[in-house]
Amino acid sequence: MPLNTIPNKGLTSRGYPSDRLVTPIIINGDMSVAQRGTSETGLRNTGGVYLIDRWAYRRSGTFTTDTFDMSQSTDVPSGQGFVKSLKMDNLSTQSSPPNPTYSAIAQNIEGQNLQMLKKGTSNAESITISFWVKSNKTGTYILEVRDSDNGRTINKSYSINSASTWEKKTISYDGDTSGVLDNDNATSFEVTWFLSASANFTSGTLQTSWGTLTNENRAVGQVNLLDDANNEWYITGVQLEVGEFDSTTLPSFPFESFASNLQRCQRYYQKSYNIGTTAGTATSDGIMLGIRGNGAFAGATRLPVVMRTAPTLTIYSNTTGASGKVRNADTGSDETASTNGVSDNSFNAQGTTSSISTVYQFQYVAEAEL
Repeated sequence: MPLNTIPNKGLTSRGYPSDRLVTPIIINGDMSVAQRGTSETGLRNTGGVYLIDRWAYRRSGTFTTDTFDMSQSTDVPSGQGFVKSLKMDNLSTQSSPPNPTYSAIAQNIEGQNLQMLKKGTSNAESITISFWVKSNKTGTYILEVRDSDNGRTINKSYSINSASTWEKKTISYDGDTSGVLDNDNATSFEVTWFLSASANFTSGTLQTSWGTLTNENRAVGQVNLLDDANNEWYITGVQLEVGEFDSTTLPSFPFESFASNLQRCQRYYQKSYNIGTTAGTATSDGIMLGIRGNGAFAGATRLPVVMRTAPTLTIYSNTTGASGKVRNADTGSDETASTNGVSDNSFNAQGTTSSISTVYQFQYVAEAEL
């Protein structure tokens, strides 16, 4: 059985044969894979920050104080099979988000993974997004699906009714007969859970049907999770299904093996370090080796999983953790590193020494996030 598929036995409510193999559209929806580590502190004006694989902290505008700590938590809904969640812990009190700002958690999805939606045709499929959520801040929250190929959005609200209690939410979105999705490896859908939003994103009318992206209509009614330094928000068990379901007809969560989940995540991010070891750590665990003779490079690093595209590569000395360096094993010192021949499945790395024979050691991080 391919690693990227899971058996869909018994889920006949999808209209598929009960033994049909189905790949989850949302990757790492159970928040179990966190290659980079388990916490990221002091988020403020840096967007696109990943911690748990495939889940990014996103923001717009400029915040005057830190917004959140982000972490992988073991607080999960009881008896549902989940062991990890994503936690956002507010750091400061901002009674009114500065305009124009928002903060959010999001996952982007490649267009070639969404062609079954038949978007932009008369046969466009509806979708259903389900997830478990918990917060001490009750009230209305907004979940947006954005078609980034065509500048279109649809936004729905959900309510957290009981403080500090896990609740399951199931939200359906109509199919969109306008705007065909590109069949490529770039972002076509952005699925965004808003945490705060200023007037620039809340002063209109919530866009509950597909239409042209209008900022004022994106997060109308959204609570301000920044209004108390004690606020926190958790999410896990995220799934996106083709079709319209309610809480009684929704297929069960598509659990994968950890190995399969990790492999799908490594399409976007992978490294030589152990899982959870921070890049730049001085360690020889997982060390890469290279040899050069007569001033010419010999050897290459094959990536364990083919990536979405040729990645951005960062090389680290395994001894000092310095970026842009390899360790010259002959001299016992770091030297400046370069990479070449970078593709979606391999790369070359080398130092700058002109030694006749050089063994060098390094760690790497390869990133091809959407």
